[in-house]
Amino acid sequence: MKRRFATLVLCLGVSACQSSNPYVASSNPLPPAPEQAANGPDMSAYPAPTIDYGRYRNWTWVNGRLPGGSPFASPEQVADAVSDGLDQRGLRPAMNNQPADLGVIADAHLETRLQQVRDDVYGGGVGVGYGRYGGYHSGGYGGYATVPVVRTYQVQVLVVRISLFDNQSHQPIWSASAEAAGGGDESGRAKALRQAVSQALTKYPPS
Repeated sequence: MKRRFATLVLCLGVSACQSSNPYVASSNPLPPAPEQAANGPDMSAYPAPTIDYGRYRNWTWVNGRLPGGSPFASPEQVADAVSDGLDQRGLRPAMNNQPADLGVIADAHLETRLQQVRDDVYGGGVGVGYGRYGGYHSGGYGGYATVPVVRTYQVQVLVVRISLFDNQSHQPIWSASAEAAGGGDESGRAKALRQAVSQALTKYPPS
């Protein structure tokens, strides 16, 4: 009986192995190659080439437009400050409508900042001790210490942003911004403008 059962199981196993497999291998076709593949490698997969900032010698305003001004400084004042700053970095304005290496965009505007100032106020209990100036107090012994008081003020600062573009490729190559506290009078505003422009251009050329 046992031998018949074993024979039956073996026959069923052999017949199962000989049956057809219900799973059929299949695959989707590969997508077509992009058109640029025939023209060479995809350069976007490689790091951007290093910019040779030394080849830039002169500049002009993009589309001949002066920088954007603000109530703090007129477009002409911003243009003069940026021109002086670029000159100090070895960049000269293009002369006689000659093609320039660089295109320049700049603007200046006011922004509000919160500034905190800490004042140390001296105080203490009743008693004998030495105050801020070493004065003698009677009535027992006591300690004296400073109590910090933090005051918050709103101040306006002048923010200058300068952007440089390669005039051949029309691609941006450098941009920076800086700010300076605005002065109350005309002389103070002019100084703040020059300071903000100078701080922004200290980052050119990038190291």
